[in-house]
Amino acid sequence: MFHKRRFADVIRRQLDVFAEDEAHNIFVEVRERKALYDRADRDDAEELYGDYIDAVETGTEALADMRDRFKRTLDDEAAEAYEREFNRAVKKRWPHFGLEIDLR
Repeated sequence: MFHKRRFADVIRRQLDVFAEDEAHNIFVEVRERKALYDRADRDDAEELYGDYIDAVETGTEALADMRDRFKRTLDDEAAEAYEREFNRAVKKRWPHFGLEIDLR
């Protein structure tokens, strides 16, 4: 049986705002760091990959902070459902940010 996710609309709007607000910061940095890593020679690749991962972690942390601020407004049961839905939405929309969202 299919049912609509309880927080789908609010999460979609939150992620839209995040994408708009962070487009010139986190997303650009992630793309630039990934491009540098992709073009790197063998000697520089490890360090540049670390820089890329740092940028991804910055985005993941920002998303987790957004999630946690809203989650604090909910009762315990709703907060758990919201967190699961939020994490699932992040993984679907931005897989690189979703890799560790459950751990934050």
